[in-house]
Amino acid sequence: MDPRAALLDWYLAAGVDEAIGEAPVDRFTAVPAAAVATQDAVESARQIAARAQTLDELRVALAGFEECGLKRTATSLVFADGNPEAGLMLVGEAPGAEEDRQGLPFVGRSGQLLDRMLAAIGLDRTHCYIANTLPWRPPGNRKPTDAETAMCIPFIQRQIELARPKLLAFLGGTAAATMLGRTEGITRLRGRWLAYPLGEVEIPVLPMFHPAYLLRQPAAKRQAWQDLLRLREKLLEIGLSN
Repeated sequence: MDPRAALLDWYLAAGVDEAIGEAPVDRFTAVPAAAVATQDAVESARQIAARAQTLDELRVALAGFEECGLKRTATSLVFADGNPEAGLMLVGEAPGAEEDRQGLPFVGRSGQLLDRMLAAIGLDRTHCYIANTLPWRPPGNRKPTDAETAMCIPFIQRQIELARPKLLAFLGGTAAATMLGRTEGITRLRGRWLAYPLGEVEIPVLPMFHPAYLLRQPAAKRQAWQDLLRLREKLLEIGLSN
């Protein structure tokens, strides 16, 4: 076998699915000190996010935020999709490869399943606002570091504040645990209404399985359907259903 073909086979087996740049980069020496996760960087993120008075301003502020190293390895900023005035906001974990290419959340296989899930209860993307806890794809879909997450959280928190949804759904264990400050896994959190504090009010939030999990574990779709019915019932209760 050609040595180059063998090397490509080895990369594929290791989970490498795309080239980040034209030349190899030593990330240990290339990352500037300003990008290292420190409390100062997190505080900077909080201040920048807090200054945004609209969702458009927040998108611009996030696009200019240089502290998080994920920005340098991602192709696109994945800010949001859907209707911010819909009243229902869905928050996932992080963009995948297709989301990174298109700059929109939930457009790959899991996004296609999410669209079918919404359609099953009479909704589409005009009836909800969709975002992620992280706006940039971690390389190779790796788990983000605590520092990377800490620097991104102020932006998604501000995004929720500016959208002011009446209902929230956190998709996946990482999103639910991060946004709610809980330690339980998604199998224990899902299926029950919890509360997300927003100023002096609390927004009802339903943790749900991430569509990517359902693609790997089809047997969980029965529980996911139950959660969709709970969501539909709450939408009817507060007058958000069409």
